[in-house]
Amino acid sequence: MSILSNPRVMKRFIVLTAIATIAMFSIWAVLNSYLQTPPGDYEVRQGDILIGDRKYDLALERFNAALAVSPNHRGALMGRALVFMLTRRRLEAEAEFTNLIDFLTKNAAADDRTGIGTLAAAYANRGILYDRNGQYEKALADYVMALKTDEGAINGPGIVDKVIYGTTNPSTVRKRAAYIEKQLAVAPEKRLLRIPEKDAEQRMYKP
Repeated sequence: MSILSNPRVMKRFIVLTAIATIAMFSIWAVLNSYLQTPPGDYEVRQGDILIGDRKYDLALERFNAALAVSPNHRGALMGRALVFMLTRRRLEAEAEFTNLIDFLTKNAAADDRTGIGTLAAAYANRGILYDRNGQYEKALADYVMALKTDEGAINGPGIVDKVIYGTTNPSTVRKRAAYIEKQLAVAPEKRLLRIPEKDAEQRMYKP
């Protein structure tokens, strides 16, 4: 008499086979996704998550790992710049944003929507960096370049950010640029360019 003729054994065999099939399919799907991902993308996604967790040293390590396998990976360059900005390493952040802007200006094709969007984000983020450092003319110039490059990519925080940060009417590049331009047009002693509670609403851009 075959062992599989026992209904209980047969049922257990079917259940275990189904579980094994599902597990193997899941493993195959994960491996397939990883293998088909362009070099550096996986590490950049890890870095983005770590930035969200404020683990900046670990995030920087992941972005560096991405650049090791894919030099000039724009997501990794953007990630590094944001880490420097968030950890108040202003000169390094400025250099990284400038490097990314120069690289994309020379290499992003007109039909490369992701590249153009990243270029706009780099201008916007460097503008925020200048803005926070009191370099308002430079900030305004970068905000204008960001808007000219791809305003759609920097329209402002989405609904998720609004819910997380509780900001129903968040600051945008266009709003901030218009405000700075208006303030720079009046006499220096009458300018009001820094409002801490409003400035805190600015969000960085990561395509």
